[in-house]
Amino acid sequence: MSEAAAHAAAPATFDLETDVICVGAGAGGMSAALTAAIEGLGAILVEKTDRVGGSTAVSGGAVWIPGNARSAEAGHPDTLERAKLYLDRIVGNWSSDAMKLAFLEAGPRMLDYLERHTELRLVARTYSPDYYPDAEGAALGGRSMDPLAFDGRALGAHFATLRDPLPEFSVLGGMMVTMTDVHHLLGATRSFASWKHGMRLVARYAADRLRHRRGTRLVLGNALAGRLYKSVLDRGIPVWLESPARRLVLEDGRVVGLVVAREGREVAIRARRGVVLATGGFPNDPERRAALLPRPTGAWSMAPAASTGDGLRLGEAAGATVRGENASNVFHAPVSILEKPDGTVVRYPHLVWERAKPGLMAVNGAGRRFVNEATSYHEFGLAMHESHRSVPSIPAYLICDAPFLKRWGLGLALPGGRPFRHLVAAGYLAEGRTLDDLARQLGLDAAALAGSVASFNRGAQQGRDEDFGKGGDAYNRYLGDPRAADRNPCLGTLETAPFYAVRVYPGDIGTAGGIVTDENARVLDRDGRPIPGLYAAGNDMNSVMGGTYPGPGITLGPALTFGWLAGRHLARNPA
Repeated sequence: MSEAAAHAAAPATFDLETDVICVGAGAGGMSAALTAAIEGLGAILVEKTDRVGGSTAVSGGAVWIPGNARSAEAGHPDTLERAKLYLDRIVGNWSSDAMKLAFLEAGPRMLDYLERHTELRLVARTYSPDYYPDAEGAALGGRSMDPLAFDGRALGAHFATLRDPLPEFSVLGGMMVTMTDVHHLLGATRSFASWKHGMRLVARYAADRLRHRRGTRLVLGNALAGRLYKSVLDRGIPVWLESPARRLVLEDGRVVGLVVAREGREVAIRARRGVVLATGGFPNDPERRAALLPRPTGAWSMAPAASTGDGLRLGEAAGATVRGENASNVFHAPVSILEKPDGTVVRYPHLVWERAKPGLMAVNGAGRRFVNEATSYHEFGLAMHESHRSVPSIPAYLICDAPFLKRWGLGLALPGGRPFRHLVAAGYLAEGRTLDDLARQLGLDAAALAGSVASFNRGAQQGRDEDFGKGGDAYNRYLGDPRAADRNPCLGTLETAPFYAVRVYPGDIGTAGGIVTDENARVLDRDGRPIPGLYAAGNDMNSVMGGTYPGPGITLGPALTFGWLAGRHLARNPA
């Protein structure tokens, strides 16, 4: 029997029935399940791992919703027309007008709906530029939203089954912090307000650790996942953990159910309305990475290890198309890697903390700069691949001096004078007494590196980076030194020994290529027709951004929105 026929074969009987099955308990899956339940349908969430939250829980939590009702309150009134103009300039023809308009029109409605009916609470950023702030239609704030902090204690015993955040988003072994929190903690000895803020955080964390293995003050993506999870529990939606999907069940070309592995046996669930695929894309599927990503590629993804393309394979077996013709099939990010003595690997995503700060320089294998260090993480990854076409640039190197390391840190070497000798001993952090010494350790041409540093320093002294434009737009400056009032906040010299560097690779924070859908998240077959009863959301769905990265939150915004659209369509269209 062929694989497609195996998927088409219905079991003699189903073990249970419901209206909607959502495969994957991240933002897309939970949004779809919640919407279906709110609309009066029965829903089940099936999750491959033992935790809820998927890549949402380990993310920064930003949600990009142009035209949301709070953008004007944040000082940035927005319109659909301006947002569409911006997407047309950045996304272009990598995504259709129908898909772009579906997202832009439904996003604000989704947000109002879920805030009315669930624990979802988002606040618009008063200043957070789109990633291409000089493009027509760009906004300097209002579109990107953050989840309000959430008290994990509200989940009760289920707090233990919420996926932990990335360790890099925590301090003291489990206290979650935002960028604002970090600035206060670093300034605690200089400002009473910062000291007071920091002490509140630490006191809360100390109390938490008496009862929990980590802090219960949740922020960033963990807060978003926690809020959605609480809403799922409040609605009584069953969540089946450690229940990987095995195959879809089809009858006469319609998806009517799903077979999952649960508690040592296969369980067949009939779905009277349909199935939503939201398993997190293919970031840890080596075969699909090799087929769809530029080379070289490696195990450099920041996504959860269990995101191995299950949803894409299920969809393909039912006749779906997986699209690989995007501007990029992943959302890039430079990633540094620490290999521990016990063989475990720690990956650190260099997203928004240190690259834009004054005094950090990036070079390729020739010891020369190749990119504006303050550009978006996605553009940085693209630049690594582009540079690698002519000069070895994978890995590339982030370089700083001693004062920078102490003030801002570098990857896993944390700021504030925290211990870092173990990182030098492990080979993660290179330390050179001189630039020549650092070049020797990294295998770089010493003269080329010295020339790059000299040019970099001249630009810093002049307040203008003539070579790559670091600090040249609002997005760059937003991430620079917040205390630089009268100078370019992204430019500073690199001159005080010892000198430090980390190797970075073109990793990713998730995939963009995926299952082709229509504007209601219905999965399309190879002829462009909807497959009855089958939907996709989150990173299983081919990105509405077509593999471009217009602003912070362009994965979670569409995940919530198309999950909502799927749930609504399921509720309004009986089988």
